[in-house]
Amino acid sequence: MTTPAGDNIIEARGLTKRFHGFSAVSGVDLDVRRHSIHALIGPNGAGKTTFFNLITKVLQPSEGTIRFNGEDITDESPARVARRGIVRSFQISAIFPRMTVAENVRIALQRPTGVSFRFWQSERTLSLLESRVDELLDAVGLLPLRDQTAAGLPYGRKRALELATTLALEPELLLLDEPTSGLGGEDVERISALIRQVAANRTILMVEHNLSVVARLADKITVLARGKVLAEGPYSDVSTDPRVIEAYIGGDE
Repeated sequence: MTTPAGDNIIEARGLTKRFHGFSAVSGVDLDVRRHSIHALIGPNGAGKTTFFNLITKVLQPSEGTIRFNGEDITDESPARVARRGIVRSFQISAIFPRMTVAENVRIALQRPTGVSFRFWQSERTLSLLESRVDELLDAVGLLPLRDQTAAGLPYGRKRALELATTLALEPELLLLDEPTSGLGGEDVERISALIRQVAANRTILMVEHNLSVVARLADKITVLARGKVLAEGPYSDVSTDPRVIEAYIGGDE
């Protein structure tokens, strides 16, 4: 699909989601610049996950509009939005533990071709995917472990595998939900480096609690509190904003 000219890949206007009268997201305006890393932060209950669910159309907004590459996707289905190139990874690693590392990536690669569950496909047909499997595993540092069962991977490597399977879907906009959650220092550094690497030719919108990761990676940060935009800008600005400091110190986590 030809990408239209313009700086923003996502434009949300007045985005609101109510649950039985409670507004989890309330009148949010947000622009995500193309080929940038944009972080969404805030205390628990701020509306970050709900906002992700609105962008991926898991939830339908109560009010407001969402535009992707200049086209209104507000009323589109999750499947249609995914086909446009909006792909989300989740906080809990979503891999097939009994399959090998390579098989996990191969399954993801087969999905766009429509042969993901056609296990009677010829070995020759499946072998055409192998070079791409190895390319993706090499990109996330898992090529030496390609034949290992996914269940046996350390947690940090499982997150790297999830990133590889997500990249296999060729996302134009990649939504990362707490990509460093539960990781130790070395794995945080590894995943952070991978995020920076994969951001070279795509856009990333991420929810992340580790503010040191946000400081290193994010080009722009949007702070949510009680479903509304509290502050926005580079880390140097939002980290010293008294409203942001108050939200974290006196927040509802």
